Amino acid sequence: MSLTTLVSAAGRVLSATRDNRLLILIYHRVQPNTDPMFPGEVDAATFDWQLALLRRHCAPLSLRQGVSLMRAGKLPERAVAVTFDDGYADNAAVALPILQRHAVPATFFVATGFLNGGLMWNDAIIESVRRASRTTLDLQALGAGRAELGDLGSRGLLAERIIRAVKHLPQSERAAHVRAIQEQSGATLPVDLMLNSAQVRQLAEAGMDIGAHTTTHPILRTLEDEQARQEIDRSRRELESMIGSAVTLFAYPNGRPGDDYTRRDRDLVEALGFELAVSTQWGVATRASDRFQFPRFTPWDATPARWLTRLLLMYRQAV
Repeated sequence: MSLTTLVSAAGRVLSATRDNRLLILIYHRVQPNTDPMFPGEVDAATFDWQLALLRRHCAPLSLRQGVSLMRAGKLPERAVAVTFDDGYADNAAVALPILQRHAVPATFFVATGFLNGGLMWNDAIIESVRRASRTTLDLQALGAGRAELGDLGSRGLLAERIIRAVKHLPQSERAAHVRAIQEQSGATLPVDLMLNSAQVRQLAEAGMDIGAHTTTHPILRTLEDEQARQEIDRSRRELESMIGSAVTLFAYPNGRPGDDYTRRDRDLVEALGFELAVSTQWGVATRASDRFQFPRFTPWDATPARWLTRLLLMYRQAV
């Protein structure tokens, strides 16, 4: 079945694709080539055909425009908005040219504490494991004994296991584990993985929206009230100073309701004057969705037909 036939059939069967619904896609990185440690990560070639499908079969809109049209009941059929979280340098170097080539707008949610040479804690783990000169790592402090370091594929699985083990620990305890792993590995970590200020401005000047994503990407649920407020507000103020315009969009770090953030954090975002916020709960947004907890989803399939099919099916999953 051709893609055109598939989309036509889906449009007839899935009436939800015609029902004022906005599918918000979430990305983090677009790497130049496939990473053996993370073969499921999107590379430039994959991102290119994904955007080609969006441009041909859907109605790509900016997040801000999509939400505005949705609230007015005027969304086009199969409306979709592209978003990026965290603030990786490849967003500007690799993703932006592809977005421009396909005339697809995007919103970039940036964690400001890692700009200009910083590194998120999970990437410190990944790069420590990737670049380790040792053949084993002592993970007894995490209850995992000693781990063998093999090829990049097995190192990727090990990094994922470590990340899961420390993700929801208090920040100070998590940071101590990350430092210990880095010291053991003997690795020199990269200083160009995240965006710099000039690249943030480049994205904004290219017509892309910039949104806040906290300063240090914490699990907001674990913070005291004032800490959470500062994380949210400081990132916005830093970005506004950087790009010279208001920042009114927000994305919760990690983004799972209840696990990563709570009603308190949702209410903080509203009280601080943001226009809207997005989570990582799967689903498609409608006028009934909470304006400060819009769902997001991106298909993981490796072939165009399957990727597009799963995308179209998601239009039924309203939140």
